[in-house]
Amino acid sequence: MNHKPPFFSIITASYNSEKTISETIASVLNLDFIDYEYIVIDGNSADNTVEIIKSFVPKFKEKGITFKYITEKDKGIYDAWNKGITLSSGNWISFLGSDDSYLPNA
Repeated sequence: MNHKPPFFSIITASYNSEKTISETIASVLNLDFIDYEYIVIDGNSADNTVEIIKSFVPKFKEKGITFKYITEKDKGIYDAWNKGITLSSGNWISFLGSDDSYLPNA
């Protein structure tokens, strides 16, 4: 079976982002366009960030959107972004901060 890659990959790097990550992920999940994959690279957060990330797995699955995440120590945001690029399969890449969100109709 020939699998078509998503149009784009959205990558979020996070670290101790429990106050903002839920809104960030929800804004991605609420996009009308669904030809994308979402990748979150967490820097081994010490707060509840990872639990919040995990709570979104079934929501992405329900919409049929690929959602990948890893949590491990990294060397900062650029290292995390590079890890995300390595995991991505989209034709285009978008970076979204863990304290940013897409506006409706983005």
